[in-house]
Formats: sequence, C-alpha cells, structure tokens
Amino acid sequence: MSPAGVSDLLVDGPWSHSLVAANGARFHVAECGAADDPLVLFLHGFPEFWWAWRHQLPAVAAAGYRAVAMDLRGYGASDKTPRGYDPVTAAADVSGVIRSLGATDAVLVGHGWGGFIAWSTAVLAPRQVRALAAVSAPHPLMLMRSGRPRAIARAGWFQLPILPERRLLAHGGIHIEQLLRAWSAPGGAFPDAEASRRYRAALQVWPAPHCALEYHRWFARSRLRSDGRRHSAQMRTPIEVPVLQVHGAQDGAVASASTRTPAGLITGPLRHEVLTTAGHFPHEERPELFNRLLLDWLGVPEP
Repeated sequence: MSPAGVSDLLVDGPWSHSLVAANGARFHVAECGAADDPLVLFLHGFPEFWWAWRHQLPAVAAAGYRAVAMDLRGYGASDKTPRGYDPVTAAADVSGVIRSLGATDAVLVGHGWGGFIAWSTAVLAPRQVRALAAVSAPHPLMLMRSGRPRAIARAGWFQLPILPERRLLAHGGIHIEQLLRAWSAPGGAFPDAEASRRYRAALQVWPAPHCALEYHRWFARSRLRSDGRRHSAQMRTPIEVPVLQVHGAQDGAVASASTRTPAGLITGPLRHEVLTTAGHFPHEERPELFNRLLLDWLGVPEP
C-alpha cells in the first residue's frame, strides 16, 4: 500500500467537504444537512478519521440536523501541528470549529479519544455544548481504570519514542487493521476490506502517526504534571447537559465497568446503553442499531 495523499481522505458521498479555521489551525469537516439546522458535531477516535461517521452523517441530517464530522488536530486533512494534543487545546479546537461553522452550540458525539475530548469540551466550554454522547469513552476521571490488560500494555508501549510510529507505518499500516480487529467484537464483519484500507491509508500521511500518538502520550505523561492534575480537577465539575453513554459489551479496549460515571459528575439527564453484539466501534459494527439509539436520544425534548 503506497502512502496516501490528503486528497485520498476526502471520500465522496452525500456530504460536502471544507476547511474551517479555529484555534490557530485549519480543520477539515464533512457536512450533511442545512446550515440553519441544529448542529451535531462528530469527533472520531484512534486510529480513525472523519469517515468513521459515514453511517451517521446522512441519517442524522435526514432527521433534521446539521451533521458535521471533523478531523481532529493531527488527523486526516486537518493541520498536523507540532504540539496541541492536550485536552485543553483540543476542547478549544472543538469550540472554535463550532463558532467557525456559524453555530452557538452543538450536540457533541465523540468516540474513544474523540469522546475524551467531548467530555473535556463540555466542562471547559459548557455554553457551546448542548448535549453530549460519549461512545466507548468513559468519563476522563474513569479512564485510568478503564483499559483491558492488553490495551494498557499497548498504551504503555505508545510512550516510547519513534518505535510506535514506525510500527504504525510498517507494511502499509497492517498494525492499524490488527488494532481495529482486536478491539471490535470477535467474529464480526468490522473492519471490512474498505475500512481497513482507508484507516491504514489515513495514518500513512506523515506526521499523522506521530500526532495521533501524542494524545496518548499527553494522557500518560501528564498524570504527575501540573497540567494533568489541573485537568483532572476541572473534570470534577458536574456536567449539566443531557448525556448519552454507549458502550459495546464486547469492547476489546475499554472495560464495561468503567463506563458508568460516578454520581455527582453528571447532574443533567443521563442515559446509559450497552450494545451486547458490538465491540469498541458500535457506530461502525452495528450502525443501524446505533443510529436508532442516537436519533431516539436526540429526539427527547430537553428539560
């Protein structure tokens, strides 16, 4: 597999592509729906890019929302800056993209590390978050105790310099397919050939592998630093907006017990759903079921 250019990541479909400026960087977004409809902003996880939400964008737009999926900083067709992979910068990226899209607030739907960023944005920029859906993404204060043993070992290996990047690039990115397969439900159809090809290609665009790993490195290395302690203290602020937590019972990366948020961290309406036949990627492994669940939650009137 030859390295992909950025243009290869602008997959055609029932959406439009554009670049928006926010927080000192440019972010690629894929968009469905009318510009004056309520904004739902999708945030992908590792090791993916905006295309992870291909099943949700048209379905959510058809339900009367402006559905937008962004490439996080360092991923896909967004800028790959030397630094900025901490949750404070990432939350400012998200809030800046919301403003650049001409909206005052948005429903955030975040998967994995995108969910970590969505949780952080709900605390650090609360006026711009109308509601929050966290997919395979425990509350940040629960994340340290959430990993499966193999996932914890892999996260530790990610802290090494250079070697993890080389492994993500080696043999056309076959390690990325192995990660996707290990974290999804055993025996399932995900990732299929197209998903494997696209996700492998997306992390062949240097320095995307390094940028993607920097999120993991900040989280591990900040535990004993002032910025990490400050973020943890901030995340004790109760989230007052409606929250949906979705978890796959066969998640190979995140333990089920960690997905229930302790009382007091969420004071708004909370809904917790477990999809028994899904793993770490319920929006891709069981898209029809996930879409019904998400749309049902979106349709509940806010108090």
